[in-house]
Amino acid sequence: MERAEKREFVTELNEVFKASGSVVVAHYAGATVAQMNDFRSKMRAAGGTVKVAKNRLAKIALQGTEAEGISGLFNGQTLIAYSNDPITAPKVVVDFAKTNDKIVVLGGAMGTTTLNAEAVKSLATLPSLDELRAKLLGMIQTPATRIAGVVQAPASQLARVFSAYAKKDEAA
Repeated sequence: MERAEKREFVTELNEVFKASGSVVVAHYAGATVAQMNDFRSKMRAAGGTVKVAKNRLAKIALQGTEAEGISGLFNGQTLIAYSNDPITAPKVVVDFAKTNDKIVVLGGAMGTTTLNAEAVKSLATLPSLDELRAKLLGMIQTPATRIAGVVQAPASQLARVFSAYAKKDEAA
């Protein structure tokens, strides 16, 4: 890389660290090109991105961001996985690491919080933002349908009572 390319890469990576909901750092030593391409495609499909960066450039890019605490994780062959949704990147990395022993989660960051490997794994077990929204919407709609049923029930019972009295009067 030339010096100008390095500057551009550091600037781009700095913006990524500032804008991402979560960042996961992992070792990928021994992973084949096919495995890495498969990993990248799974991450892209989920809405995240995987980058392999030089450790020195990544540490420079971390300066001045909320995720600056993870600079100690950049030793050896590391990759960076990130996404806007805080759950997506950890979920995809942990799922891929279960089937591929070459990917080893080191830690990560979510906003100002520095995460160790166990925290990233526990974060991966949480439902995604879209799943939480769907559950919340379902919880909100359920009481509304119950209220509508309760409100309609007395009206229908009153209608039956009036109908019974009307039939009684007609018979008399």
